[in-house]
Amino acid sequence: MNFLEIAEKRYTTKSYDNTRKLTETELSKLKEIVRLSPSSINSQPWKFIFVTDETVKTKLAEASYFNAQRILESSCLVIFCAIDSIQLFEEQIEVNLPNGAVGYYNEFLKPLGEHKIKSWFAHQVYLSLGFFLSACATNKIDSTPMEGIINSEYDKILSLNNYKTLFSVAIGYRNSEDKNQPFMNPKKRMDFNDIILSI
Repeated sequence: MNFLEIAEKRYTTKSYDNTRKLTETELSKLKEIVRLSPSSINSQPWKFIFVTDETVKTKLAEASYFNAQRILESSCLVIFCAIDSIQLFEEQIEVNLPNGAVGYYNEFLKPLGEHKIKSWFAHQVYLSLGFFLSACATNKIDSTPMEGIINSEYDKILSLNNYKTLFSVAIGYRNSEDKNQPFMNPKKRMDFNDIILSI
């Protein structure tokens, strides 16, 4: 199957088959893929937390508004976190990045101030989201990206230190009766000519 076909068939899963669980091999593969996500200057200002423990998943579901049921049904919940300590980030890049990348940060990003730097961190994590959703679809794993969560509660439940929750993604296998499947509920996108320009 080529990527266009994968994109046509991928959808935001609303209901999961809770009798089918992802294997450790499948989860390990996804963990390695998301680790390889692209980021500006290879900054990697993130952590990814894979939650399969049902007790922890239940607590997170309770802090997830209308997303609770799909979290409980899913095989795993992945939490995408952005670094929240500029000092820690700067220490990391000094060790892990080449001088040119560190120089770019110091010259163009650091002068912008804390708010814009942390916004830039979040942008990098969102890049990893697209990469991860595509990887799931390519591996025939269903997914539900979710911003509808109580981020501060997630941070408490996960005992996060120097990182903040941005969003989460439920993953697993769809319920065959999920009415959001494209063959039951065709995808709705804006007209090609309204959003794609060729110059």
